[in-house]
Amino acid sequence: MTLDKETIQNLRQDYKSATLSEKDVEADPVSQFSKWFTEAMASQIYEPNVMTLATATADGKPSARVMLLKGFDERGFVFYTNYLSRKGQEITKNAQAALVFFWQELERQVRIEGTLEKLNEKDSEAYFHSRPKKSQIGAIASPQSREIDSKEFLLNNLALLEEKYKDGAEIPKPPHWGGYIVKPTFIEFWQGGSGRLHDRMAYKLVDNNWKIVRLAP
Repeated sequence: MTLDKETIQNLRQDYKSATLSEKDVEADPVSQFSKWFTEAMASQIYEPNVMTLATATADGKPSARVMLLKGFDERGFVFYTNYLSRKGQEITKNAQAALVFFWQELERQVRIEGTLEKLNEKDSEAYFHSRPKKSQIGAIASPQSREIDSKEFLLNNLALLEEKYKDGAEIPKPPHWGGYIVKPTFIEFWQGGSGRLHDRMAYKLVDNNWKIVRLAP
């Protein structure tokens, strides 16, 4: 089935559920994010921690994929991955990154820009061992982002590791796996508005202080 251009062009939704003004937002963007994230969880949105992570190669070529947020605080926003994966290699060469959250049911979007740093080993260890056993083994079995001959290669790796750790012994975190933290320099909160007059409140880090500005939709 092929859709004609007009059919796609006519896909639109008028947003009317809420507004966002200067008096509505917190002085600190992480506090504002916490407020919206709590509301997203209370709304029973499926996996409200789903986000798009955008990185770039050393020469600026963009690269994006869907990830899961695994924590946030005043320092920044945390996710975990294989350091040898494509994203890990890109981060090594270019530490600039962006995150996007879209909560359709609330007609809200959050965009975050900042720099990436590796999370400390202690926190990465703690999170790794909090994961289900299958997920721990999967992180070891898969050479993420590398070309492989077949899925059987992965299944064989998995079977060998399951046999190795069948007695319940602790599975060691591989040295090439761990967390990153996005330290924000810009955070935008977008609330859909009727007639495309969306509300966009942005926080810009200026001399280590957050400046709040309104952006035109």
